[in-house]
Amino acid sequence: MKFIVDNWMLILIALASGGMLFWPMLRGASSGSLTAQGAVQLINRERAVVVDVREPEEFATGHVTGAKNVPLNELEQKLPAAVKNKSLPLLLICATGARAQRAVATAKKLGYEQAQAVSGGLKSWKEANLPVEKA
Repeated sequence: MKFIVDNWMLILIALASGGMLFWPMLRGASSGSLTAQGAVQLINRERAVVVDVREPEEFATGHVTGAKNVPLNELEQKLPAAVKNKSLPLLLICATGARAQRAVATAKKLGYEQAQAVSGGLKSWKEANLPVEKA
């Protein structure tokens, strides 16, 4: 007990730093996003569908192999026609991950419960040396 009283500040610092290390893991798990490697596993194991929410001009410069292009501003109208099977995992990707995060909410509203954003977007996909094709 004397140790705790004498070193309360050190204990508080240790708890705070542990909390700061743990916070990104909690935030990442609840945000509906996954890494590029996790996306590859879903594509290979569960036949996940990749939807690129960038504009067509951006999509033409390079995209994930086999991805479908449905721009974010047209997602609500065109996603049901592009991806008919709502039970398959849906992976949303953009340049850096910001637009894909917004697209997850729209996709879930449309009934795609397994919709997830690829964190870091195409940038992280390329950094992981995963295949990219040009239109």
